[in-house]
Amino acid sequence: MMSLSARRELLASLAPRYQNAGKAQKGRILDELVATCGYHRKYAVTALQKPLPPKPKKARTRKRRPTYGPDVGHALLTLGKVSGGLCAKRLVPALPELIEALERFDEIALPDTLKKKLLTLSVSTANRLLGRLRRQSEKGLATTKPGTLLRQQIPLHTFADWKDALPGFLEIDLVAHCGDTAAGQFLYTLTATDVATGWTECVALPNRGQWAVLAGLETIRDRLPFLLKGIDSDNGAEFINVTLVNFCQKQKITFTRGRPYKKNDQCHVEQKNGAVVRPLAGYARYESPEALALLNRLYSLHRRHLNFFCPSMKLVEKKRNAAKVTKKYDLPQTPLARLIGYHVLTEKQQEQLQAYYRQLNPAELMRRIEEQEAGLRHVIAEPTEEDRPSLKHKTKLPRNLFGKIPK
Repeated sequence: MMSLSARRELLASLAPRYQNAGKAQKGRILDELVATCGYHRKYAVTALQKPLPPKPKKARTRKRRPTYGPDVGHALLTLGKVSGGLCAKRLVPALPELIEALERFDEIALPDTLKKKLLTLSVSTANRLLGRLRRQSEKGLATTKPGTLLRQQIPLHTFADWKDALPGFLEIDLVAHCGDTAAGQFLYTLTATDVATGWTECVALPNRGQWAVLAGLETIRDRLPFLLKGIDSDNGAEFINVTLVNFCQKQKITFTRGRPYKKNDQCHVEQKNGAVVRPLAGYARYESPEALALLNRLYSLHRRHLNFFCPSMKLVEKKRNAAKVTKKYDLPQTPLARLIGYHVLTEKQQEQLQAYYRQLNPAELMRRIEEQEAGLRHVIAEPTEEDRPSLKHKTKLPRNLFGKIPK
């Protein structure tokens, strides 16, 4: 069978002869064309009367030499890993500060030309170079059970009420590390996110009992560089109970809750569950004291990297035009920079935070985080199908483990 280009050439050569030939000669040309190309006779007549135009030649375009070569891609991938896998929109504005911190600890030595290219990268170019760092998303089980006790005493708070929030008001939530079954006892992570600054703290808990949640909240309060003024939770029984209500009343902490089945009321902490807890701990099942200690060491290291080196963007404007929604975000800033911008710290507190920040090596932090993540994979609990019905009778964790939570 002839190729399309060969048939075009044959038609182009036969068409002038066919159009100027007599009846008998036209018949012979048609026979030749039908035998050669396999056309239907009626189609061959049409093709010879109006032949296809020759295939246009592609214009030769001069290829521009790439501005950012493999050296820039390799350096950007390294910086992306040190940053914890930030997206390009958050990583590009943070590159000057990140490079300066790594050079301060002699972690990298970039030539001036390479450094200049990294600092002039656009977001779209960086996004293409960082494609290999993207992770596939997974989903875990939901273990929240509604708590009806004292619900009427705790006021509702929606996502629209956070417009003028100051540092100190946290959204809190629990993440279950139950694997693919919610039977038996397993570990949880208590996540707390400051609405104004994005400052995030995580603590691993042996269970979701009210005393375990209270101990975790006290640990988070002691770690915060600012005063805890309020907490906002979902309607789970682990939060809606007498123990937590009495604690908040005694410490003069405002306690509010979101609307049932409205996850967007806790959108700030829900986002951190997927962006912080799941990438670190995954979706495996953890139930041993060793896993509890490893998770808390991991969170203790990661909180420094997250709050001092990872910028985030805040939604400042949202407009709807028919079915199209337009969102506008502010410039990426780290939680530390946002906290300093609110001017709620004393000069001494601000100097202490900045001095502590200058002592942190982001590359060393990421190496230690990866070591803890590797150790965590060795304590994953994998119950068999026969063991699943009896999980509730296994693994009793002592309540005094909170004395070992790293600061």
